[in-house]
Amino acid sequence: MEDPDYVPVGPMYRNANAFHRSYLEMEKQFKIFVYKEGDPPVFHNGPCKSIYAMEGNFIHMVEINKRFRTEDPREAHVFFLPFSVAMMVQFVYVRDSHDFGPIKRTVIDYIDVVASKYPYWNRSLGADHFMLACHDWGPEASFAVPHLHRNSIRVLCNANTSEGFDPSKDVSFPEVNLHTGAIGGLIGGPSPSHRSILAFFAGGLHGPIRPILLQHWENKDEDVKVHRYLPRGVSYYDMMKRSKFCICPSGYEVASPRVVEAIYTGCVPVLISDHYVPPFSDVLNWRSFSVEVTVREIPNLKTILASISSRQYIRMQRRVAQVRRHFEVHSPPKRYDVFHMILHS
Repeated sequence: MEDPDYVPVGPMYRNANAFHRSYLEMEKQFKIFVYKEGDPPVFHNGPCKSIYAMEGNFIHMVEINKRFRTEDPREAHVFFLPFSVAMMVQFVYVRDSHDFGPIKRTVIDYIDVVASKYPYWNRSLGADHFMLACHDWGPEASFAVPHLHRNSIRVLCNANTSEGFDPSKDVSFPEVNLHTGAIGGLIGGPSPSHRSILAFFAGGLHGPIRPILLQHWENKDEDVKVHRYLPRGVSYYDMMKRSKFCICPSGYEVASPRVVEAIYTGCVPVLISDHYVPPFSDVLNWRSFSVEVTVREIPNLKTILASISSRQYIRMQRRVAQVRRHFEVHSPPKRYDVFHMILHS
């Protein structure tokens, strides 16, 4: 199969040929109808410079896309519900109220509007519709409408199987912290021979796993550099670029932007997270380019990482560089980048 840009190959893919064929098929045929109802900022809008940036980025890219978006719902394979949970938290949620009611009512009202105006929701009970959320409360928002939770495709950063994420119909997508709205300056890093630190993590107490990590490793080992706060003048991204492995523990929720930051900087991700389905697991074989460590194995972290031979590490590091294209954010999107991978999943 000729492809001018990229031909997937290698153990990073569950089945490289199958992925390539289905990706090309997607480019030929796949059509999305975006409901026009709803006003910004809660609908047709989203943050583009924050930890939730993928919400705004995807909503914008799909709405201006000429290849995949169709104005004719009869041509559509899927229907997009263009609300932003992050914007609901900002504009609808009453701060510190711990009351999800206003967010849930907004979702209920929106689906009532599109279901009463068009036949498409009712004919499938939402099964060919999708929502997208990078905010931790994305799953909670979907629980407002039983068919949205049970039938629809939920594209979530918070892909937690213990909270109802279903890999057979839902999509895990990457959390990317875009400080400036773009990835300039974040991509690339030195070769393995110039990475003198075995493992690195820096981050505050957030959720149940990080306190255990800090308890065992904070400022206790020259090879495993674990910090709650980085020393003044030390760059977070420079530390990632100097490290062989980057530790990515979940916070209160399973996803962490560190996973993508590690991939961007050529650092092999170490996933410490219970019940997490990593992004694009339908296509990518994460075990070939990352390390999974259970919470109870945290005390043995150095032993586990040091036991990976230099030869195996170099293989993993090269694979990280190869899969990076699938996590990059571009405007306009480029083939095989994160926007296209979300659509493919």
